[in-house]
Amino acid sequence: MVEADSPLTYEAAIARIEEIVRRLDSGDAGLRETLALVREGRELVEYCAGELEDVSRGLEELHLDELVTRLEGGT
Repeated sequence: MVEADSPLTYEAAIARIEEIVRRLDSGDAGLRETLALVREGRELVEYCAGELEDVSRGLEELHLDELVTRLEGGT
């Protein structure tokens, strides 16, 4: 599960998703563990998607700021 007490980074989430995939691919996880891993993986994927969306919005804002500067006669 996504830990509430430690700050999660995109990179840490991706690393954990890779661990989950390896565990699931191994075939060694039982039914309940598989369910728990899939749930955790889904939460992590949703977190990563949100992070990518935030970064994308930030990049769009940067491009808009650059365009406004150019239109105002700046460099």
